[in-house]
Amino acid sequence: MIFIDSDVLIDIALDRHPHSGPASDLLDAIESGAETACIAWHSVSNLYYLVAPTRGGVSTRDFILELTQMVGVATTDTEGIRYAAELPMADFEDAMQVVAARACEAQYIVTRNVRDY
Repeated sequence: MIFIDSDVLIDIALDRHPHSGPASDLLDAIESGAETACIAWHSVSNLYYLVAPTRGGVSTRDFILELTQMVGVATTDTEGIRYAAELPMADFEDAMQVVAARACEAQYIVTRNVRDY
């Protein structure tokens, strides 16, 4: 199982070069069944609010609907948030990503933000 960080999703949604190419290749592998993946529950709202100003609300919602046909959405609970708060990470949102990756039992986290992990 692969966990996809928000930055990778935004690269695809906004076609941010040069990162959108490899990110799209990853989604193609997931769509073909070669890989399985999940994203964090909170990444969906982050994605919407960061992408909608450029793509528009309807297009962004369509992107989310298409995305969630290919990837699962990891949910967490109170204990997960407490765990995230205890992680020695400077960025709390990244700590929440780690918790979501654990929730879907991901073996890998795909991100461009390696420094914060």
